Amino acid sequence: MKRSKFKKWGWLLGILAFYAILWPYAKIDFIQFFNGLPTMFNWLMRSWPPDLSEVPIFLERAVETVAIATIGTTFAAIIALPIAFLAASNMNPHKQVYHFVRMILNSLRGVDSFVFALIFVAAVGLGPFAGLLGVAVHTIGSMAKMFAEWIENAEMESFEALETSGCSRLKVIIYALLPDAWPSFTSIALYFWEFNVRASTVLGVVGAGGIGQELKNSMDLLDFSRLLTILVIISIMVMIIDRVSVNLQRRLQ
Repeated sequence: MKRSKFKKWGWLLGILAFYAILWPYAKIDFIQFFNGLPTMFNWLMRSWPPDLSEVPIFLERAVETVAIATIGTTFAAIIALPIAFLAASNMNPHKQVYHFVRMILNSLRGVDSFVFALIFVAAVGLGPFAGLLGVAVHTIGSMAKMFAEWIENAEMESFEALETSGCSRLKVIIYALLPDAWPSFTSIALYFWEFNVRASTVLGVVGAGGIGQELKNSMDLLDFSRLLTILVIISIMVMIIDRVSVNLQRRLQ
């Protein structure tokens, strides 16, 4: 009992020490924050009423953002599915390949889609295609990892029985594992789709298309009434996507 209590206190002290080390690097300044509140309030007052003159353009850019997230997530799911079997320890008997694939996935997950979009802008030029590629590459790492974890925790009795009866591993995966995994995999893909719609709203800042480009232009010009209109459209778009995603996931349960 004493040892367990000592261990808990050790964890608590370790966490406090961790925050104590990081705190100076965050450069938190509440005085500066409160001094900036009047400026923020002034911007808010200047944003009313919203500028509705360019709503058709903003809606087109919003659709572009949804396209980036949707097609990027779809590409990621198609690529992540076969990779997940290489990243699942109970499916891949080759440990070196397993660890190599896991390392690649962790690398992709560790770099944000925003950074990938910036790289792809340099490679393929300005526009939504660069944003789509950025979303897809980052999502492959995260989605494949979640797929692999589901596979590792799946009940393998029917899988092993079919394999013992002489069926090839590929057939067993297609006819035994995937039917059970499909609802969970689809739910995971919907989660990333919803997340990527939100993430894609800022990709235009680096020239990767979508409504983020209009958002950046408004900030650069200090056109706050235009900015408010864009923020309202983004909020409505995200709420609609969130509701659609939740309803689809409920149908899968």
